[in-house]
Amino acid sequence: MGNFVAFDIETAKLDDWATGDWRRHRPLGITCIASLTTACEKPRVWTTKTSSDTYAPRMAREDIAAFLTYLEEQADQGFVPLTWNGLSFDFEVLGEESGREEACKGLAADHVDMMFHFFCEKGFFVSLDKVAEGMGIPGKTKGMSGKQAPRFWAGGKHDAVLEYVSQDVRATIDVALAAERQRGITWITQKGKPSRLNLPSGWMTVEQAKALPLPDTSWMPDPVDRKSLLKWVDS
Repeated sequence: MGNFVAFDIETAKLDDWATGDWRRHRPLGITCIASLTTACEKPRVWTTKTSSDTYAPRMAREDIAAFLTYLEEQADQGFVPLTWNGLSFDFEVLGEESGREEACKGLAADHVDMMFHFFCEKGFFVSLDKVAEGMGIPGKTKGMSGKQAPRFWAGGKHDAVLEYVSQDVRATIDVALAAERQRGITWITQKGKPSRLNLPSGWMTVEQAKALPLPDTSWMPDPVDRKSLLKWVDS
């Protein structure tokens, strides 16, 4: 079984950027980060505290940089960074917010983004929740979404957001390990039926997955170009 360090970020911006290209609304800011390794049972949360010991509206640059240092240290110890959609979102936001863009590009290329691997195999996207459901694993915390989390944080509901982001990394780790045990993943399609992708060799890093043959997307009206997901890392 693989050794992973999963992480997830929550952003601070209140604008409804989730309905369009988030890059047009940057900087988004980061309120909190959760991480979890396969060697631990409890997620670790990363935040910034104010002088009055309350949670800051946004994490300070030095605290985000400290998280990246931790991620690098874990990678040096053999724990592969793990995300769901980290290539196209989390790492790019981390790069901007920490001022360590080049370090984030290197981490992004060498990490396992399960959604990107799935996309390289199938040519379309699937949500972590639909995979967790298909594999019988608890998914995201009900009653909140990544779109709602900034308003919860701004409204002082910090514990709810921290639990939400912590559950995301639990689900990420659980899906990764279950897929390795079962040599594949099962997800629930838009028609409500289970479907399966075999992963006989386990998960691939971004660098490995991007070399996979392009899948047949001729049936799609507007398929996403793989290169568009790699543009930031390869620039």
